[in-house]
Amino acid sequence: MGRAAGVTEAQLRDLPVYKQSAAFSPLEKLVIEYAAEITATPVDVPDALFAALRQHFDEAQLVELTTTIAWENYRARFDHALGIEAQGFSAGAYCPLPERPVLDRKVASDRGMSR
Repeated sequence: MGRAAGVTEAQLRDLPVYKQSAAFSPLEKLVIEYAAEITATPVDVPDALFAALRQHFDEAQLVELTTTIAWENYRARFDHALGIEAQGFSAGAYCPLPERPVLDRKVASDRGMSR
């Protein structure tokens, strides 16, 4: 689906490091940052980020963007809660996971968890 919408291999590969990547435009980086903030628990979108988004999107577009991100979060949490696994629709594709901060890896290691 993403590829059909123009997402490139470089963007898929660089998503975990989008802030430093040349594969994303400044606006794409802004939207990814917004998605990351909405996905965090608790949600706390900085006023500066929302102000930057308002420079590119009108009210209706911001509502649509926010709804789309929230819907994908809902689907991911729903599937995870019920243990729904991938169904093979993206065979041959990949989904890079964001890198965890070093502190998170250390805490997991200290707790005997591996990730």
